[in-house]
Amino acid sequence: MSNMMRDSQIMAQTKDENLGYMSDMALELAQMAEETGLATLAYLFRMAALEASTANSVLAEPDDFPRRVTSH
Repeated sequence: MSNMMRDSQIMAQTKDENLGYMSDMALELAQMAEETGLATLAYLFRMAALEASTANSVLAEPDDFPRRVTSH
């Protein structure tokens, strides 16, 4: 049982690191796009960075997600 817990902790840490890397990379790409005059692309990369940085908190609450999507 302790091996499963350790493995899940390692997987969670790896996922956090990957999401952090994706967020950082998206911000760098946004800056590059803005410097070359591609404002719309820069905006899209910033939104991707935001999604990556908040993905962990959304995934931590799976019961709330369907209600947020379907609520009017």
